Amino acid sequence: QVQLVESGGGLVQAGGSLRLSCIASGRPFSWYGMGWFRQAPGKEREVVGTITRSGGSTYYADSVKGRFTISRDNAKNTLYLQMNSLKPEDTGVYYCAARVTPVLKTTASDFDSWGQGTQVTVSS
Repeated sequence: QVQLVESGGGLVQAGGSLRLSCIASGRPFSWYGMGWFRQAPGKEREVVGTITRSGGSTYYADSVKGRFTISRDNAKNTLYLQMNSLKPEDTGVYYCAARVTPVLKTTASDFDSWGQGTQVTVSS
């Protein structure tokens, strides 16, 4: 019932920055807890960061803590991921995900709606 579309991916050099966006439609955005996940070639999908529907609580994987920031603008039905100090190991397809819940979720299995993904490639 909710549709998610990611954008903002691309090719950047190590140490650079990138901002991803995810626009939601179909149901009120404020109903959903949201998350960013990524999948590198040959690896399983892993959590990057998640955020509660009000934006009051966030969770980050240890690998991105201090470098990435997840945020949302409910008035714009948009989820963001600001990525700074990018490393080659950040390369992968980045997905946004949604779940109707007031509780902070931290794993892919907690989410039931997914976008199509956007490619992020970090060169060394």
